[in-house]
Amino acid sequence: MKNIAVMGSTGSIGTQTLDIIEERPDLFRASVLTAGRNYRLLAEQAHKFRPDKVIIADESLAAPLRELMSDIPVKVEAGTQALNEAGCGDNVDVVLAALVGYSGLLPTINAIKAGKDIALANKETLVVGGSIISELVKQHNVSLLPVDSEHSAIFQCLQGESGAEARKIYLTASGGPFRTFSRQQMESITPEMALRHPNWSMGAKVTIDSASMMNKGFEMMEARWLFDCPPEKIEILVHPQSIVHSMVEFIDGSVKAQLGTPDMHLPIRYALTYPHRIFSPAPPMQLPHFANLSFEAPDFERFPLLGFAFEAIGKGGNLPCILNAANEVAVVAFLEQKISFTGMADLARNAMDKIDFISEPSLEDLINTHEEATRMAQSSLL
Repeated sequence: MKNIAVMGSTGSIGTQTLDIIEERPDLFRASVLTAGRNYRLLAEQAHKFRPDKVIIADESLAAPLRELMSDIPVKVEAGTQALNEAGCGDNVDVVLAALVGYSGLLPTINAIKAGKDIALANKETLVVGGSIISELVKQHNVSLLPVDSEHSAIFQCLQGESGAEARKIYLTASGGPFRTFSRQQMESITPEMALRHPNWSMGAKVTIDSASMMNKGFEMMEARWLFDCPPEKIEILVHPQSIVHSMVEFIDGSVKAQLGTPDMHLPIRYALTYPHRIFSPAPPMQLPHFANLSFEAPDFERFPLLGFAFEAIGKGGNLPCILNAANEVAVVAFLEQKISFTGMADLARNAMDKIDFISEPSLEDLINTHEEATRMAQSSLL
């Protein structure tokens, strides 16, 4: 029995994690659930799964949450500090880190320091603090298991292999809804258009990042730290069918790939049960239905944020943190129709060019950088 803290339980990854916990109550228990603002769904989850406690990040929602949960003996906590310590208790074996964006960094760091294994669905944690996280994982001898479908695929391809014998990692990308759009067409993209992903059902933030291909840039940076792989050995391949989730090429010329239908239950389930596999109630993939699998190179001119990601990880330091913070502001601004789809890249470029570079940032430096980049990006909207 594994006690799991589901951090971000009301989001797409969190709700699918709870599906798996519900499937196998003999193997898993949700001991802690956290949410940002969706207190109604959090209360429903608490009634169904009876965790030891729930945490709502927005303190103003603590009172209505407690009212909805007054009939069950589940502790309610609220605020940033409670969220940052959500995965540290004795009642937690594994932290499923599915918070959105930068907010996942400190809770993940604290959980690692508390000796908890991490099932990581929050790629921004490694984008911002990859070197710090990697060192802490070694110091505290915990497991860091990928939940993103692409990183799970790479992880599975590397089982039984030596990482030193891997020549190249291929991260596949669907290309999003605007794969065939011209630069001129991209000027008129609306939030409603960008939120219609052709293959995956995800939260708003990651869906917009997928449309701009910023998400693939973040995944490249995440792969750099997860697999101790220099960025020049990571290649992005646009694969519109989203059946080949990623591939690894070895020095003898062999290429291993992991295939599956576009369903996040699979990588979540594997992360929670590794090194074992358990039965999935989902129907098996029917390969004849996917006879045509295609691959193409990404267009860095139409999707400049992807290029910014390679630039940021290549230079290192606090530059990935700057890019991440500016992008978080840009996504919100686009969803609120304050900037255009292409304007998101302009906002990120401005922050990368103007904020002071720190080659070897401490955690405090990264926190300050995030705050500065956020302020600069927000001020540029005025």
